[in-house]
Amino acid sequence: MKFFSGFCLANEQELFAPYLNQSDFTVAGFSYGAIKAFEYALTCKERIDTLQLFSPAFFQDKDAKFKKLQTLSFSKNSEAYTQNFMQNITYPSSFDMQPFFKQGSLEELNELLNYTWDEIHLQALKERGVVIEVYVGEQDTIIDPLHVKDFFVPYASVYYFKRVGHILK
Repeated sequence: MKFFSGFCLANEQELFAPYLNQSDFTVAGFSYGAIKAFEYALTCKERIDTLQLFSPAFFQDKDAKFKKLQTLSFSKNSEAYTQNFMQNITYPSSFDMQPFFKQGSLEELNELLNYTWDEIHLQALKERGVVIEVYVGEQDTIIDPLHVKDFFVPYASVYYFKRVGHILK
């Protein structure tokens, strides 16, 4: 199994252990890592049976003003921005994410904010036989979980969890 970490995180795959398919033919990613996992699956020449996307970073429903405010806030005070971000990804739980923290960069933030999930590529993976699974929490304050659910339903099995946030806790 190949796992890609989220923005400002490293080695957090244990958080998703109850859902992770531990097969050699699984690619998974959380949030920003879901983008990386998807891009990897698109270009990988090796066998991939399952692509698991946990709370995929999905901001194509946000306007340019929102994205600019995020990058300006990060540029102005990255420490305060990431502290607030870490609190938001754990909501509504009080889970300690400090063991998984890794400072993110402005380039990574720009990439995740401006990434466009391509429906043609999602369909191509599906036609290639890759099973796509998307996991999203109802109380996610980072992304709009209903937009994510509605967007991915034609291409994936979408698991929508009640009373959990971005880290599915």
